[in-house]
Amino acid sequence: MTWYFDSHIHLSDPAYVSDMEFILKEMEYLQIKACCVSMDVENSLQTLKLAKDSNLVLPFIGIHPECANDNLENMITLIEDNHTHLSGIGEIGLDPTYVNNPDDAKRQRHVFETLLSYGEKFNKPVSIHSRKSLDDVFEIMTSYSTKHALLHWFDGSKKQLRKAMDMGFFVSYGPVLVYANDKQTLVSLTDESKILVETDGPVKFSRCFEMKSGQITFIPSVIFCASKILGKTFDEMAFSLEKNTNSFLGI
Repeated sequence: MTWYFDSHIHLSDPAYVSDMEFILKEMEYLQIKACCVSMDVENSLQTLKLAKDSNLVLPFIGIHPECANDNLENMITLIEDNHTHLSGIGEIGLDPTYVNNPDDAKRQRHVFETLLSYGEKFNKPVSIHSRKSLDDVFEIMTSYSTKHALLHWFDGSKKQLRKAMDMGFFVSYGPVLVYANDKQTLVSLTDESKILVETDGPVKFSRCFEMKSGQITFIPSVIFCASKILGKTFDEMAFSLEKNTNSFLGI
């Protein structure tokens, strides 16, 4: 039996709370598991609770670069206390969009590097946010194990993709793949063993998705699109993605 995976979704986001019972039933029916990433300490606690309620939810906890001023010490404690139950660390990373001064940049980098070190300490995969910061992420990651690192929503150049492959990163593509020619080109150039799929819900998507928040049920459409780009059947693509995701998760 092949499982589908959403490698990066904020399933513990408040946007999903009212529909959670239905979402979990959908996941069970469609055989989808979710790598549920977190934004900060409070959201990480919600992620842990959700994972306790359903074994289809794979918990990732961490501090998003947007939330770099969150309590890092509390997050470290949370990781140490729950590391045996964690599927990974995330969402962590860098993003100059949220930087207003040099101190912000320094804090963001400190949080990222600290949480990377805890991912390394407990041998956990990391889900990395790298918007407008790929080269900086590459530079930092040379000091850490990249065996189980995911550049979620990869949006770099062809040259940066080659660098990511050389460094052993996994990269994930989402619903945008259905209608974005540049993403389709990137998928065609990605090492097939390093491709994952995601929704990054509740991010909204345009075009055929009519600005609806990302739902985990979009995953089959992303798999289908990837299969067409790579000249595979849907089942072949799904099996390959399951294998890749298990490799990323270290299972």
